[in-house]
Amino acid sequence: MLKESRDAKGKTAYLILDGTTYELPVIVGTENEHALDITKLRRETGYITFDPGYGNTGSCSSAITFVDGEKGILRYRGYPIEELAINGTFIETTYMLIFGELPTSTQRREFRELLCDQELLHEDLRHHFEGVPSNGHPMAILSAVINSLGCYYPDLLQIENEDEFLRAAAKIISKVRTIAAWSYRKAHGLPFMYPDPKLSYCRNFLHMMHSIPHRYFEPTDEQVRALSLFFLLHADHEQNCSCSTVRMVQSTEANLFASVSAGICALWGRLHGGANAGVIKMLEEIHDGDATIPDYLERVKRKEFRLMGFGHRIYKSFDPRAKILRQATHDMLESTGYDDPLLDIALELADAALSDDYFIERKLYPNVDFYSGIILRALGIPVDMFPVMFAIGRMPGWIAHWNETNTDGTTRIHRPRQIYMGESTRHYVPIEERK
Repeated sequence: MLKESRDAKGKTAYLILDGTTYELPVIVGTENEHALDITKLRRETGYITFDPGYGNTGSCSSAITFVDGEKGILRYRGYPIEELAINGTFIETTYMLIFGELPTSTQRREFRELLCDQELLHEDLRHHFEGVPSNGHPMAILSAVINSLGCYYPDLLQIENEDEFLRAAAKIISKVRTIAAWSYRKAHGLPFMYPDPKLSYCRNFLHMMHSIPHRYFEPTDEQVRALSLFFLLHADHEQNCSCSTVRMVQSTEANLFASVSAGICALWGRLHGGANAGVIKMLEEIHDGDATIPDYLERVKRKEFRLMGFGHRIYKSFDPRAKILRQATHDMLESTGYDDPLLDIALELADAALSDDYFIERKLYPNVDFYSGIILRALGIPVDMFPVMFAIGRMPGWIAHWNETNTDGTTRIHRPRQIYMGESTRHYVPIEERK
C-alpha cells in the first residue's frame, strides 16, 4: 500500500509492506514534476521496483532539457524550442546546451573560431576509412572513428578542468561533420573534400558532402537554414535511449569520446535514429503502389503495418518540432524548385490522418521524423545517412549530459537490478549421466 501526505516539509509518501510503514521523500522539480525518492528502498525493505524500459523511472536529475509530452512543450535550458528555431542557430544553441547560457557576441565568435580550428582530421585517420568496405554502414564508421579520436588526443581522456572539456567538446562537434561526410564519400567512391574554413558550420558540411574538386556545391540560404533547424531540433531530448546510454557509460568514468561513441551505437537502432528512414520507405511504397492513401490508412487500422512518423512515446498531443520542420520543408523546396512527389503524399497523408477519428483518439500526430526525412532527401542525403545526420544534431546534448554527469559529484556507476526468473540451484551432472 502506498499513501501520500503533506507536512511542513512538503510531501512524503508512505509505503506499507507487511505492516511496516516506510517513508519515501517526494522530489519536486522546477516544472512541478513529482518523483518518489526510492534510493534507500532496497536497503530498508529488501524490495526493488520493476519497470521494464524505465518508463516510470527517473535515472537522474538534470538542468538541460525539459519535455512536457502532454502539452507539447520542449525547452532547452528553459528556452522554448519555438524561440530558438526562430531566433537562434545550431551553433548558438550548441554553446547554450553545453555551457548553460546563450553566448555573448565574443563567446560566439570565439566558439566558432575554435570549431574552425578543430575541423580537420589527423591524416592517419584516413586509414580508418580505407580499411572499411565500400558498403560499410556510415553509422559504424562514425562510431569507430569518434572512438578512435581518443587515441590522437590522449591528454583529453581524463578531463580535469573546463578548458580541457571545451577543447574535447569542440573537437567532437567540429570533426563529426568531417567524419560523417567522408563516410559518405567513401561509400560512393568519391574523393574526400576537406573542410573550408571560410564556410559556416552547415554550409561546410554540405560542401564536404557534395562538392567535387574544382566545383563547389553552393546551397541556397533556405537549404542551409533547413539543415540548421534539423540539427537544432535534434540537439537534445532529455533521457532518451542514446542519451541515457551516454550517461550510463560515463558513470564508469569512461572518457568523452568513448561515451559519445556508445551513444551513436544506441541511436543506430531502427526505433530510435532510424525512424525517419522508415517514413521515406513508407511514402515510396505509397507512391509506387496501387493503393490510395485512404486504402493505406485502412490497412494501418487493420494493423497490417505501422504508420511511420506518427505518434511519439513522450508527446501525447503534438510534437512541437514537427510544426517547425513542416514550414521549413515548404520554404526549402520552394527556394530550390525541388519537386518531390513524396512531399505531396506526406501532406495528404497527414491531413487524412489528422481528420480520422481512429488516429485522433489514439493521439497519432505527425512527429519530427515525418518531415525530417523529406528535408534530408531534398538535401541529397541518402537514407543510410539519416541516422548519421541525427547523430550530428544530437552531439551537443550528449556532450552536455556527459559533462553534467561528470561534474555533479554524486554520480554512481549505473547498475540496474533485475527480477531473476530462471532456474533455482542445480547441480552439475556428468555428461554420461545426462538424458
